[in-house]
Order: sequence, then C-alpha cells, then structure tokens
Amino acid sequence: MKTVLCILTLNELECLKEVFPNIPKPGKKSGYDEIYAIDGGSTDGTLEYFEKNKIKIVTQDKRGRGNAFLQAFKKIKADTYIFFSPDGNEDISDLSKFRKYVEAGADLVIASRMMKGAYNEEDAQLIKPRKWANLSFNLMANLSFRRKGPYVTDSINGYRAITSKMAKELSLDAHGYTIEYQMTMRALKKGANIVEFPTREGQRISGEIQAKSIPTGLKFIKCYCTELLKKA
Repeated sequence: MKTVLCILTLNELECLKEVFPNIPKPGKKSGYDEIYAIDGGSTDGTLEYFEKNKIKIVTQDKRGRGNAFLQAFKKIKADTYIFFSPDGNEDISDLSKFRKYVEAGADLVIASRMMKGAYNEEDAQLIKPRKWANLSFNLMANLSFRRKGPYVTDSINGYRAITSKMAKELSLDAHGYTIEYQMTMRALKKGANIVEFPTREGQRISGEIQAKSIPTGLKFIKCYCTELLKKA
C-alpha cells in the first residue's frame, strides 16, 4: 500500500525553513513512502526550497486549499494521502500515526484538536471563538449526516489522511477552505470508517492566517447547507 505525504504550501518559505528539516524521511518509521509538495503559486522561494531538497512538486492549476487536495488526487498515484500544512500548527510527531489506522481499515483519519487528550491553540484563552465555531460545525455535521460510528470531534481540521478509494467515492469538488468539511460530511453520510486521534495544535510560525474567520465561517455554513440539500 503506497502512502504519500502531501505538503500544502502557498508562500511558506519562512515556516518551511523551520519545519521541513524535522519532517522524517520516507520509510517504514515515517508512515509514508513518498513526499510531494502541492503548491498554489508561491513566489517567495518556496518552490526553490523544495527543489533544493529534491521534493517533487505538483503545481495547482488555480489557487485554493480544496484545489490542492483535488490536484493531489488527480496527479499523484497513491493508495493513501496524508495532508500536512508546514505552518507550525500541525504536530510533526503525529505524521507516523495515520498509516496504522488506514491499515486497520479506516477510510478517513483525522488528527483531532477537540477530543480528550488533544490541545487546541485557543485552549489557554478564556474566550475561544474559533474553537467554539468549530465545535458548532462538528455538531451540525454529526446531527445531520452521521449514520454510524463514533461522533466526529474535529470535522474541519486539515491534518488528515484519506484513502484514494474513499476520495473517489466522495466525488469532492470544493476548491477552497471548505474541502475538509465537505469531505467529513460526505464520509459521514456514506457511513465511512472515520477514525480520530488526539493532536496538539501549535502556533503559526510566520506570516498571517490566510483564512479570515468571518468570511470563512460563512463559506462553511454555505457548504453545510449545500450538503444538507443534496439527496442522500
């Protein structure tokens, strides 16, 4: 079973300089067989950094996080895809965990920031707007689409793995930040085997968060309504 690590980037050079040297090389211990970069059109030296480190690059035909997922499915031949953003939010030590769950029969594996034993970057704050919004989206998805299996605690986190078979069955078509939410809702609706494990979310190393809270939240609501109106 071929497992590929997909590193998603758009002008992440400063983050890459700190994160990439700590990413394990492909092999049995790492949990993946190859590393690819999926890039949305970087102009800050990100592509040159990947080339220097001999990482294969898939260039998106247009910008958008969802488009990065879709390009990976289209252009990289693999049995399982692990998606990772090198901005500091996602715990590198968890990379090796995804494969064992897939090999045990999982269709979709999510590193959850919300379940017992996990840590969300807002947990130390008294007011947690992003976390509360995420929990609301989780509730909406589970109440509306869960057919079987445990409650999904982190429906929108992008740190996840999915089998190529399941990706094809879900017919994903979201080109923006709603791709993970769409993936989770459709997997719930299909009764897929979804497995979560706790992860620790860190702070972004450099640059600004590209997904602004209110506009992105509205897109999630639109995505939810669209899936709700679709026929089962």
